[in-house]
This record gives sequence, C-alpha cells and structure tokens, in this order.
Amino acid sequence: MSKEIDDSFRDSIGTINEDGKRKWIYPKKPSGKFYNKRKYVSYFLILFLLSAPFIKINGNQFLLFNVFDRKFNIFSVQFWPQDFYLVVISLIIGIVFVSLFTVAFGRIFCGWICPQTIFLEMVFRRIEYWIDGDRGAQIRLDKQEWNSEKIRKRITKWFIFFLISFVIANVFLSYLLGSDEVLKMVHEGPANNLSTLIALLIFTGVFYFIFVWFREQVCIIACPYGRLQGVLLDDKSIIVAYDYVRGEGDNGRAKFKKNEDRKLTGFGDCIDCKQCVNVCPTGIDIRNGTQLECTNCTACIDECDTMMESVNLPKGLIRYASESEISKKEKFKFTPRLKGYSAVLFILIGVLTGMLFLRSDVEARILRLPGQLFEHKGDNISNVYTFKIINKTAKDYDNVTIKLVKPEGKVILVSKDKIKLEKEGMAQGTFFIEIPSSSIESDKTKLEIDILNGEEVIDKTTTTFLGPRSFN
Repeated sequence: MSKEIDDSFRDSIGTINEDGKRKWIYPKKPSGKFYNKRKYVSYFLILFLLSAPFIKINGNQFLLFNVFDRKFNIFSVQFWPQDFYLVVISLIIGIVFVSLFTVAFGRIFCGWICPQTIFLEMVFRRIEYWIDGDRGAQIRLDKQEWNSEKIRKRITKWFIFFLISFVIANVFLSYLLGSDEVLKMVHEGPANNLSTLIALLIFTGVFYFIFVWFREQVCIIACPYGRLQGVLLDDKSIIVAYDYVRGEGDNGRAKFKKNEDRKLTGFGDCIDCKQCVNVCPTGIDIRNGTQLECTNCTACIDECDTMMESVNLPKGLIRYASESEISKKEKFKFTPRLKGYSAVLFILIGVLTGMLFLRSDVEARILRLPGQLFEHKGDNISNVYTFKIINKTAKDYDNVTIKLVKPEGKVILVSKDKIKLEKEGMAQGTFFIEIPSSSIESDKTKLEIDILNGEEVIDKTTTTFLGPRSFN
C-alpha cells in the first residue's frame, strides 16, 4: 500500500459528511461484463418475485406467508403451525448456509440477490438515470433552482416511483394474504376494503421511503448482514478486492502520464482516477480495503477494468480475490472451516429432507376426554375421545372415517358416521371406542388408529385406552 496510510475513512460511514449530515450518493451509471450479468440475474429474480404469489401448483399458491391465518406455502407445499419444527430447522439451515457462503464469498448475496439491491439498482436508479441523467447531470440538477425543468423531472420521477412502490406493496400483500384474496379485494373495490387499503398505502409509503430516500442506508445502517460479514470473513474469503500490491507499487498510486513506464517510476498500476469511487452505490473507496458498506456489487470491477483497458494496463486491478491471493499469491482452498460448515449444512438438509418425506398432508390428533373414566357396556369397556383432523392440502376429503386397527374394537362417532374435511380446513368432534374386556391386558392399552378417506389411509396415529386394573 501507500507509504502513508490514511485511516480517517474508518471514523465514519461513507454516506456521512464531515458535519455529520447525510451525504447524498450520486453513483455513476455502471456498465461492463459483471453489470450485464447482474442485470440478467436481477430481472429473472424480479420476474420471480412479482409472479410467485400468482403461480399455483395443485391449487396451492407457490409462495405464501400468511402470518394472520398461520398458513405458509413454500414451493406450493403447505405448512401449518403444526409444522413449526420444520420452519425452525429451515431457519437454522438458512443461518448455516449464509455463514458458509459469507466465509467463502463474502457479501456477494447483497450485490447479486438481495431484493433491496435489485430493486434499487436495477429499477429505481435506472429510471433515475433515464429521467435525471448520469452522475454529473444529477449533481447539477440537484443544485439547480426549482425551474420548470427541475419540477417536471422531479414530479415525473416521484410519480413513477410511487406507482412502482404501489405495485410492490400489492405483491407484498399477496404474499401475506394470498393472491386470491387480494384480487377479490380489487374486484370488490377499495370502499368495501378500507382497512386493507390503508394497510396497502402504509406499505406503499414504506417502500417509497426506502427506495426514494433511505436507499443505501438500508444496507449500511439497518441490515445486520454487513456487521455479520465482519465476524465471518477471513483472509481466505473471496471478496471484491483491490490488488494493492500491484496498484500501489513501491511509490504508491499516481495519475497516468502518456508513454510513462510505471515500473521505472515505481508507481503502481492504479492511476488514481477515482472512477471506482464515483460508481460505488454506497460511496466508499474500495482501495481502502474491506469495509462495512461494501455490498460486493462489482460496479468498481467493471469501471476499473474499463479504465485499465483505456490506458493499456492489465485488467483485474479490482477483482474477486482473497487477501491471501493478493498478498501471498495463494489460490482459493476449501479450508477446514468451510468443510465444517458444509458438513453441518449437509446433515441439516438431510434431516429436513427426511422430515419432509415423513410429513403427512393430513394430521390427526386423538385424545381421551379429560376427566372421564372408562365405562362398562356389557362385555365391552368404553372410553370417550375427542378428535381434531387438519387438512393441509387444497382438496376436499368427503368420506373420512376413523378405524381402530389394534386391538379389535369398534368406533362410534357422536352425531355422524362420516366426517367431511374441507380443503385447508379442520374437522373436530367426539367419538367412543369400545373394546371387549377380554382384549384388555392392562389398565392402559395402546391403540393404533387409521384415518381413512374411503379406502385410502391418509394418516395414522396412536392413543391410550383406560381400563380396569384387574380382570376376572
């Protein structure tokens, strides 16, 4: 690095000026190989995010997170509160995966996959470039007096941003309430769904605030992931990094001079053009090393490669690399730390997969009625039970019966012989089980029960049967 290292950048974040006030970021419009790849990834993810609530498989919404009715669909598989243990394991898998991914590749998720970055950089800022122009034009427009041009551009931009925020809020509501419910409300009109309209406008306001004003502050201040990477990264992690060995040389960086042999002068390949700073969406100087604000968006890589090409210097001064690769020329290795995370992740995924295969679409709970003892009914002993059967699917079961498999006996439903189980619904009631006294061997007998729809077994469960302590 340079002989004299200025660490003043560590005293505050990149979006705060010397007076402690917000420093507005005007990033230069990025272009290049990585930016084009990010566009393809981003537009695919945007299409997925906008369409997922409206895609149905076997009648189930593809993604649904209805916390109000406690119904969740993940890839059209329905999950209920009874499946909460699966949610817990999934969250643990997510944490381990993020840890593994961060240890290996740093904050690459933020720059390539995070919805905040995708919508901000690939939707809102691209519209801003279209209306306000590139970095220089935006700075001039901001300083410009409120004349007709500025008013026209501001109103146009803010109106389009509001419409996009409104669309995002509707999609977000579809994830929470279900697309069918949202479309039904649209058909009924806002007057008949005033409370939902107010919630929708609140969500719209939140998204508008985030993407129009708060912007990169979400990644720097609100999101904990930036702080998490500081704990997980090591010198083997591959991140967006500046090759300071090549860039600084013996005498540091210097402006480019035509026909100059930088090896003879001792200067590094960095020509101090500051284009990597101008293009950064969080306003940092990547040449200062790994920083909290860096989202690994690769904009600085593309910009630096363009500048290196223009002055006939090798590209890759800023690239995906680890500290060990830059300082010691070590290539990426699958370290014991990565192996440990991978092993834990593999085991957890195996456990979750097994539980998903064992999970049934119908869940029955049968319990003896509290406070009730057994009764003698002729040669039989009778117990009374309550049942609760939950249908996790999007189809009806019209001919549900309860069958005692072991030991021999009979099931007598109270008030009805068959149970109707509606889609995504629940059926409950009371029934008696009568078992011949000769079949009872102890005061507590284990019962095996099948839940059938017609001849099809849709669930199995067990319970206990209370009998007398001694028998003649």
